[in-house]
Amino acid sequence: MGSLRVFMYSMVFYAIVSIQITCCQSKICLPEKQAALFIFGDSLFDVGNNNYINTTTSAQANFEPYGKTFFKYPTGRFSDGRVIPDFIAEYAKLPLLLPYLHPASSLDDYIFGVNFASGGSGALIETSEGILVDLNTQVKYYKNVRDVLRKKLGNKEAKTLLSRSVHLFSVGANDYGARFVSNSSDLLRYSKHQLVDIVIGNITDAIKEIHNLGGRKFAFVNMGPIGCTPTIRFTVEGYKCNEEMIESAKLHNVELPTMLQKLQKQLAGFKYSVFDFYSSLSQLMKYPSKYGFKEGKVACCGGGAYRGDDSCGGKRGIKKYELCENVNDYVFFDSPHPTEKANQHFSSLMWSANLTFNKPYNMEQLFEF
Repeated sequence: MGSLRVFMYSMVFYAIVSIQITCCQSKICLPEKQAALFIFGDSLFDVGNNNYINTTTSAQANFEPYGKTFFKYPTGRFSDGRVIPDFIAEYAKLPLLLPYLHPASSLDDYIFGVNFASGGSGALIETSEGILVDLNTQVKYYKNVRDVLRKKLGNKEAKTLLSRSVHLFSVGANDYGARFVSNSSDLLRYSKHQLVDIVIGNITDAIKEIHNLGGRKFAFVNMGPIGCTPTIRFTVEGYKCNEEMIESAKLHNVELPTMLQKLQKQLAGFKYSVFDFYSSLSQLMKYPSKYGFKEGKVACCGGGAYRGDDSCGGKRGIKKYELCENVNDYVFFDSPHPTEKANQHFSSLMWSANLTFNKPYNMEQLFEF
């Protein structure tokens, strides 16, 4: 029922916006400067793709109290409400984008974009093999969308649309988590530096493939302070941060812009934006009251130290959990994921903040190119 309501919410917006779209020589002509938003990544961006795959309950958020703030029901988003791509789409005057795996997602012909992100997935197949949608598979889905657009719009209009559109990524946190927390046997053979190199390499391959298919504009959130989330503190002796994960995040955040700068010289028309998620989330965690929060380190929903035991909703092996009274007081909703209020804070910075947080462009500028 929840998925149906999300679909109906989106379709009302599509009906309004689609009035501007006209036919042109038996093909659809897009409004001038029409751009779409295509989303790739993990649970920070997932809007419900994992609802439609045979995965573990730990990789799903389609149960209460998820979604309780904005939607009033669980949608599959790992938050009490909207996630970052929802706000970015709103700022770009786009509708609420459906997950690619939603049975009705093709009805909009992908003119406004679609969301491929899958909670728990990573840049490496080993991170989520067989149970989640890894980055490589998400890019294959993008190719399917490109093919649909070419049929509906014609090659020229489809190429124009994709070149104007923004491709937004949140990738890598689960790869490092699998190495340092889950102790994945496949990933333990890599050193910290080797793993970062492989993750960056896979992201590079994804960018090149999307560019080859017509994409020109790319946006990234860099790696957040993944070693200091409630879920990690809960697992570390003394409830401290995982320093190895922090070091990996910092190394990733050095290598990501270096790689993008190289691609800018290699790929025609390539433009990018990197949002400093690490600094922005760290600030909220250290100084929550400065940004309108009361609690920056303890999650709203969960149990144990920092409410970090991943019990939110009682569906992941631990039935008992606590839920805060006022979610807007908290930076984290569950043990690793931000609240809707925090997501809106990050999205606002991504959209219009200056070079302190976005380099070399913010997302508003990226859409305008």
